[in-house]
Amino acid sequence: MSSERTMSFSSNGTAVSVRGLNKSFTIAHQAKKHSTLTEAILDRVRHPFRRDERETFHALKDLSFDVKQGEVVGIIGRNGAGKSTLLKILSRITGPTSGEIDLYGRVGSLLEVGTGFHPELTGRENIFLNGAILGMSRAEIRKQFDAIVDFSGVEKFLDTPVKRYSSGMYVRLAFAVAAHLESEIMVVDEVLAVGDAEFQRKCMGKIKDVATGGRTVLFVSHNLASVTSLCSSCLVLKEGALAFVGAAAEGAQFYTDSAARWAREDRRDLRLCRASWAAPLIQSARVLGADETEQACLPAGTPLTIEMTFETPVDQPLRQPVMGAVFHRSGFGTVCGVNTRMTGFDDATGSQTAGTMRCTLRRPPFLPGHYTVDLWLGDGPGDSDVLYGYLSFELEDADVYDTGRAPFRDMGVIFLDPEWDFQSRSSGTLPPEKKPQTSSRQSHHLPILP
Repeated sequence: MSSERTMSFSSNGTAVSVRGLNKSFTIAHQAKKHSTLTEAILDRVRHPFRRDERETFHALKDLSFDVKQGEVVGIIGRNGAGKSTLLKILSRITGPTSGEIDLYGRVGSLLEVGTGFHPELTGRENIFLNGAILGMSRAEIRKQFDAIVDFSGVEKFLDTPVKRYSSGMYVRLAFAVAAHLESEIMVVDEVLAVGDAEFQRKCMGKIKDVATGGRTVLFVSHNLASVTSLCSSCLVLKEGALAFVGAAAEGAQFYTDSAARWAREDRRDLRLCRASWAAPLIQSARVLGADETEQACLPAGTPLTIEMTFETPVDQPLRQPVMGAVFHRSGFGTVCGVNTRMTGFDDATGSQTAGTMRCTLRRPPFLPGHYTVDLWLGDGPGDSDVLYGYLSFELEDADVYDTGRAPFRDMGVIFLDPEWDFQSRSSGTLPPEKKPQTSSRQSHHLPILP
C-alpha cells in the first residue's frame, strides 16, 4: 500500500515526511539470448510455454525520515544506492511500491535537465514548453523569462532551433528554466556536474540563493565538498537503505570512512574477473592511500598504490615476476597502463613462488571520476594471470595546483603539470634574448616502487 499527498502547510514545520518507503523493480532474465529476430521467433514457436526467469530488485528499503522547511539536505551514496530513485519518487516521476510520502508544498525538480526540449523548436519556444512541463503557468514563465535568458547566456541564439545549439548551450538553457521554477521544495540531482566551469559556479550560486531563500532543498551529489558547503544535514544511502542521518560534515566523513569497508564487502570473487586462459596465481589486490590503508575514495592528485599478492606452485616459480596495471575511467575507456618490465624495475628477478608487488603513483594525474583497474601478473614477456576490473576507486575534486580551485572535470581524463613562461616587452620591439624563466614548481614523476 502506498500513498503520496501534497499539502500546503505543516503544523510542525515539516516540508517532507517519508514513512516506510519501498521501491521494487522486476528484472527479467532470458534463459537463452538470441542474435536475430528469426531465432527469437523460432524459439518461441518451439517453446511456447517457457517463461523467462524473473528477479525482484529492491531499489529502496523501508526509508523513513523527515525534512524541515527551509532545510538543505544532502543525499550521498555509491552508484546504485537508490539516490536518484528516491528523488524521482519525490518528484512523482515514478511511484513507490509501498510506504507514505507527505509533501508540504510544490516540488520543483532539477533531475535530468533538458527532458522535454523539442529540437525543432527555438530556444524561446522551448522555454515555454519546458516550463509548462515542469509545472509553471504561462504567467510565471513570462515573469521569469528575462531572468531565464540572462542566466542561460543564450540570448543571441534565442530564436534559433535548439538542434543547432552546442551541448553546453542546451544544458545552460535547460538548467535556467528548471532553476527559476518557484517551488517550496526543490530536488537536485547531480546538475552541477554539467556545463563548463563558469556555468557550474553560476549553478552553485543559484542553488545557494535557493537554499538561503528559505526553500527546502534535497541535493544529490558525488562531490562531498559541495554537499558539506551547501547542506546542513545529510542522508547516506547504502543498497537502498539509510546508513546515516545527521549533520552534513559528519555524513561526508561517515561515507568516506565506510566506502573502503563497503568495497571489501561487495568485492567480487577473483574467479569472476579472471580470464579463461589465466592461471589462478593472484591471491589478493587492494587500492591503498597515502597512509597505506585500503581506500575506495581518495582526493585527486594524492598518492595511490595498487597492491597485489601472488602465489605459485612450489615446482612452478616465476623467474621474472612482472606486475602490470591498466586504468580505465567510467565514460572514457582506457586511460593508461604501466608494468614493471617497461619501466626497468627488476628487483623481483629470480625464482619466486610468492610475493607482494606494489605500484605506487606519488601524484597520479587523473581527473576526478570513477576508475577501474585491470591487474596483470607475468613471467618475463609472458602473461600468467589477469583480473579484469577487479579493483575500483573514486577520485574526488581536489586543489591539485594549490591555487584554491580544482581542475575542471570535463577536460578529459588527466591534469597536466606544466611549466609556464612569460616575457614582457614593449609594443613594436623585438623580444630580448634570454633564457626562458620556468615555474618554481617541481616536476612530478610516476615511479614504480617496490
